[in-house]
Amino acid sequence: QFKLIVENPKQPVASGLQLTAFVEYYPESEEDLQDRLLLLIEDDIVDIPLLGLIPCCYLEIESEISFGAVIANGKIISKEISIANHGSSSGTFRISYDGDVLLDIKPASGVVKPKSVKSVKVDICTDVPRIIKEVIKVELEGQDCTEVRIEAVVVEQVLKVLGVPCGNVLECINFGPVYFESSKTEQISLYNESPECLDWVAVLEDNAIGGEMGTDIQRSADAVLQDLSLKNRTRDVDVSTLILCVPNQGTLLPYEKSLVTLCFSPKKFEVNDSSPKQDYVLFLRFESVGNKDGSLQALMTHPHHVELALTGSGLPVMLTFNPGPVIKFVDCFLGEQTQVLCTLKNESESLPVTFSFCKTAHFNISPEKGKIKTKCAKDVIFSFFPHQIGTFKVKQVVDVIGKGLEKNDLQFLKTKSFHQIYLRFIGVCKSKRKNILFKINPGITPMISNATGQFVADGTGQCTDTTPVAILKSTHTEIHTHRINRNCKDDALTAFPNDRAASIRPSERNKKYRTIFTKTERYNYIDPEFSYTDYERLSKEAHKEYYADFISSLRQHRLQKDAARQFYIYNNSVNIDLKPAEGLMSPKISITDFHKENQQFEMLPLDENCLLTRKQLATIDSKSLLKEVWSGLTAMPSSIQEKEDCRLTLTSKQLHQIFIGPSTMDFGDVCVYSAPTRKLHIINNLLVNIWIQIEIEIDELQQTSPLSLVVPPLTKTYIPIVFETKTPGVFKRSFTYTINSQHHGHVLVVAKAVSAELELSSSELILSPLPGYLAETEFRTTVRIYNPRNHPAEFTWKPITTNKGNAFSIEPVKGFVEAYRDLECEVVWHPGFSSPEAGEFNLCVRKGNTIKLKCFAKVTIHT
Repeated sequence: QFKLIVENPKQPVASGLQLTAFVEYYPESEEDLQDRLLLLIEDDIVDIPLLGLIPCCYLEIESEISFGAVIANGKIISKEISIANHGSSSGTFRISYDGDVLLDIKPASGVVKPKSVKSVKVDICTDVPRIIKEVIKVELEGQDCTEVRIEAVVVEQVLKVLGVPCGNVLECINFGPVYFESSKTEQISLYNESPECLDWVAVLEDNAIGGEMGTDIQRSADAVLQDLSLKNRTRDVDVSTLILCVPNQGTLLPYEKSLVTLCFSPKKFEVNDSSPKQDYVLFLRFESVGNKDGSLQALMTHPHHVELALTGSGLPVMLTFNPGPVIKFVDCFLGEQTQVLCTLKNESESLPVTFSFCKTAHFNISPEKGKIKTKCAKDVIFSFFPHQIGTFKVKQVVDVIGKGLEKNDLQFLKTKSFHQIYLRFIGVCKSKRKNILFKINPGITPMISNATGQFVADGTGQCTDTTPVAILKSTHTEIHTHRINRNCKDDALTAFPNDRAASIRPSERNKKYRTIFTKTERYNYIDPEFSYTDYERLSKEAHKEYYADFISSLRQHRLQKDAARQFYIYNNSVNIDLKPAEGLMSPKISITDFHKENQQFEMLPLDENCLLTRKQLATIDSKSLLKEVWSGLTAMPSSIQEKEDCRLTLTSKQLHQIFIGPSTMDFGDVCVYSAPTRKLHIINNLLVNIWIQIEIEIDELQQTSPLSLVVPPLTKTYIPIVFETKTPGVFKRSFTYTINSQHHGHVLVVAKAVSAELELSSSELILSPLPGYLAETEFRTTVRIYNPRNHPAEFTWKPITTNKGNAFSIEPVKGFVEAYRDLECEVVWHPGFSSPEAGEFNLCVRKGNTIKLKCFAKVTIHT
């Protein structure tokens, strides 16, 4: 079956040349052949073996499929295993599995072409935590049965709160005593102890059992119960202002830790509370953002969360002043000072106090700042050192320094004044009276003198009183006025008699000076070496005007920038380019309007720095549940607002307010060829539109519609999920959905596909005559048929005939039983001479089960 095709050359083959021979193999049967080819080269013999093999397959499969560690979130995860065919002909394979864990293997059988690879997909469901170690059997053509191991570790998604820096698990954080309006921080570490990413958000449980706000826990139970105002004063408190969590949302990578800062800022309630101390017990829950389990009523529950208790106490500043708060200083004269010794005492038993006095004119404080320990005192000297005469009544501000939050920077504490105490200082400064002696001017008039130049007072620089010397008002008389000057202008300046020493100084040329009596124009000598020329005067005026215009332009530019800045500050939908409360009168509102404003405020978007609280979520959720929309929703964003909203990337806090569930949709027992429906509820608690898109690649869920929906703000709706199958068995598959085409989620669909089935109320019937009827008459009774399935069942009664026959009949013989309904059938025994007293029927369900019914007639023979 081997054939050699070659032409031997007559001449020897020269060096460097070659000769080609062909060996042809043509098998006549399916068997392997072996032969040899002898090659004679002069005196050498070369033996070339020939092997003729029939075409066969050689299949090879991987021995293990490892899914690793995965999260128990009800998602169907897949892995592919390869079957390679290294042979020259196609080979078949068959996979079988008979374990307890549901494994979906596609394809379970097939053909692998030569020199190719076939991929087989193996799916497992991560519905419950467990360790999967299963074995599937693979039958490969031409080989013995091989085994492939399937391994996976399904774990819960665990979020832990750890202490910093020790790393221990925390259940409670005690902030201890903190002054009202001040703050104290503690750091924790959030740890994602799971192999997948985790989106988390912090929610403050403001309505949890065991929470306390503003209560003195050390008081007796009777005292607390008698305080009827406790509930009213804590009911409207915004708890999110007491606790700050930075950050309050985020994403944790697998096995990643993230540092979180908690800040406690107690607030004093505006009530007349006899107890200055207020204790707080709050619960902060860190929840994972994702699918919601359970029914619609349980959509608010979250399976993966950790709760942290927060305790702390709020204390007022108890700093007393002795003497105080009104401090009166002894009267003193200018240049003197008086002092008062004041004792500052910290009455608090828990916290020290740091004080700082603000600077005040005419008063000095030593020391200006300091720190007083608990139950300790410190002396401070107040000094009154006036700089002018008068009575001084000032308000001295005492700042209490501590750690607090800044509005612009909520992540870090800063040292600032969180409390102020006011003292009242009263001091009087008197003047010293001094006798002033006057002496006659000997004739030399000084540069500074009175109008007449006759008397000069000693010590005028030290005396504040005016010298009691009369001044002649000659400027208002015309007794001595020269007749030539009687018509002089009234705007001329009057010169005093003793100003001749200054008359030779350069003066302004446009002003005239006249004497005090005769009104004669005074002579002013202008020195040309010191005075300005006309050109210089004009240049000086031009310079003044230039710089005046320059300063005015700078001022106008500054005012324009400030106006533009104010425009951008107030140019929004809230202020509408108006300054708040500028020229507006406060409106008079009623209690009804106040409640409406509160409701509208609750619906506003929450600040990113504020915590979500359970009451806020419940309030918003109740609003959404009242607005149920079942029809009229669009499949795609159409308006401009919808398109803008549906392009938004939502934060973890916003995703936490969107509820799509249940995450596990259990159809229960479902008849084949039926189409039951379950509701996938969607609740949008945001103030923007969201776009929900469902991606279904499962044949059993292809009847679901619609697959795309735009949900308006604060709206509740649903999408009907239709399940239909033709194959009995357990069904577990998941489909995915997206929010705004960015955020993904999934829903697990569980069902058990069964055939139609009917049940009987009894498998045996005893028929007896009714009272008052003859024994020869018909015996009658009834049997009830139940349909426990979700699909109508078609049935037929078929009698089982024996040699003796069958004297029983049933009506109706055939029919339908609606889903979850029942039907009553009547059984009749017809008595006769040879009628058998027993009979049997088969209840045959179309494409379903068969039940046997036995009937007996109880005949009473009277003698």
